[in-house]
Amino acid sequence: MILRLSQRLAKKLKEGSLPSMPLDDNPYADWSAHLFTVGRTQYIIVSNTRWLYSVVLYGRGITNFSDFITDVMGILHDFMEDDGQAFVYQRFIAPGSGNIQLAKSLNRSVTGSMNELIRVAQVCLQDGNTSPYQVGFRLNDVLLSALASGNAPYGKPNEAFKKLADECR
Repeated sequence: MILRLSQRLAKKLKEGSLPSMPLDDNPYADWSAHLFTVGRTQYIIVSNTRWLYSVVLYGRGITNFSDFITDVMGILHDFMEDDGQAFVYQRFIAPGSGNIQLAKSLNRSVTGSMNELIRVAQVCLQDGNTSPYQVGFRLNDVLLSALASGNAPYGKPNEAFKKLADECR
């Protein structure tokens, strides 16, 4: 499993300079993470690098890689179960969590799409009435040009992610 950290998140976790790595062959085993703030509160967005299927969690209290991976795997498990993707988590994500490699962001396309998702998350979180967990469901329903397929100029992360999951069953 590859976890791609933004420079800002790598600094928070005290990971230093990270290597470049190609996209993992397993589409479920490559995730990108970025740190952002709303007001004075830190949040972390974790997105599947290929389909941008995302979750958001609080950044407070996460100061090292061990804390980070524990929280990320926990929220991925809970979120995917609530989103009807428990099979994908159990079959393709959990087994790879024992061998995690850190890398820097893949490319500008992924970074740019994640920045779009962060802007949506910031708007959702500003009112204080929406939890980071709930924001994940909103983000996975956002239209993104990076997920365009066929004649459709845009795609949604949840649809792209679920389409592949259905093919794998």
